[in-house]
Amino acid sequence: MNKNELIASVADTAGLSKAEATKAIDAVVDGITDALKKGDEVRIAGFGIFTVAERPASEGRNPRTGEKIQIPASRQPKFKAGKGLKDSLNG
Repeated sequence: MNKNELIASVADTAGLSKAEATKAIDAVVDGITDALKKGDEVRIAGFGIFTVAERPASEGRNPRTGEKIQIPASRQPKFKAGKGLKDSLNG
């Protein structure tokens, strides 16, 4: 499912116009993104937890040349599925 399909699904389910559903989905994504940028975690009961993981700098190799390269430290988004989501997929 892509973003347009999600918008159509939310619009149908919630009885919203596609423009309203687009604003709602964009607001949710922006809210999650802003919280993660601040280093906060986002918990959605029954769905899951969005967190930020810190990856330290490391040394890697270029697969083509075998040359050593430095991989800079970075912050990576992580998602852990909640029990409700897991149960709905396996039940």
